[in-house]
Amino acid sequence: MKFDGVTWVWLDLDDTLIDFKVNSRAALRILHDECALHRFIPSVDEWVETYESHNHSLWDRYSRQEITQEFLRVDRFFTPLHKGWTGTDEELVKFSWELDTIYLERLAQQKTLIPGAIRLLDYLRERNYYIGVLSNGFTSVQHAKLTNTGLAPKIDLLVLSDDIGVNKPDTRIYRHAMERAADLEPSHHLMIGDNLSTDIRGALDSGWHAIHLDRSTSGSARWADTHLVTPDLTSIPGILE
Repeated sequence: MKFDGVTWVWLDLDDTLIDFKVNSRAALRILHDECALHRFIPSVDEWVETYESHNHSLWDRYSRQEITQEFLRVDRFFTPLHKGWTGTDEELVKFSWELDTIYLERLAQQKTLIPGAIRLLDYLRERNYYIGVLSNGFTSVQHAKLTNTGLAPKIDLLVLSDDIGVNKPDTRIYRHAMERAADLEPSHHLMIGDNLSTDIRGALDSGWHAIHLDRSTSGSARWADTHLVTPDLTSIPGILE
């Protein structure tokens, strides 16, 4: 068993435990209605598609530490709305910050989980694994998500990029997680995440074990050269047995 010796199981939060895509789309639709965004983008579907495309690009740049969190949080609204905006750029920046606050509040209120999330956490607890969450998300929002979805009591340790100003896949955040866990032996740590370039790359570069949750695939879990790939969370308890 390649995971022998693991005592800490770390999970990404968004799109690994919590269904970020479903919850974000719900929050964006609420935002379109509450803030009358039809004035700038009439179709709610076009609004969601435009936002998601731009936001995805920004998060890629943020993970590479090419842009700041503040720039990401403003520009993900500023750029999609700019074409239809009739005021000044300064006014749009202010409005974008207002949208960011409302969006994050509505996002944190959504409760859809990835199938198998609760069962996996319960299994890990039953088998006496320590459970950590390791995320690049924003501190206040991630805490609210864990509370509102009922996941908080099932987690032993939450480590966020905001804690040290370093994002996955930088190995410093994995080192920080080990220090927080008071276990500096990399082979004792297993990372489960949906993002190959951040979650999995960072874990492997840090000497951790890794399971890539790739929900775009089907069939049984399979071994890649350096890590396991699984199409769903429900198969992981069987893998760890």
